[in-house]
Amino acid sequence: MVSKIRVLVGMLVLLALAIASIALLASVKAAPLWFTIVPLGILFIGASVGRSAGWFDKKG
Repeated sequence: MVSKIRVLVGMLVLLALAIASIALLASVKAAPLWFTIVPLGILFIGASVGRSAGWFDKKG
């Protein structure tokens, strides 16, 4: 079973990392393509790793 609170907190952390990556890309004047690839990669890969590691599962 999935814990909704853990999923919410985990996705908020990933969202914060994605927003921080956008700010970092803007500060180094990266190409526009990177503004799509990097944040989406952080969200999708982070969610996949969290799900695989069982971070979002209820304990007991």
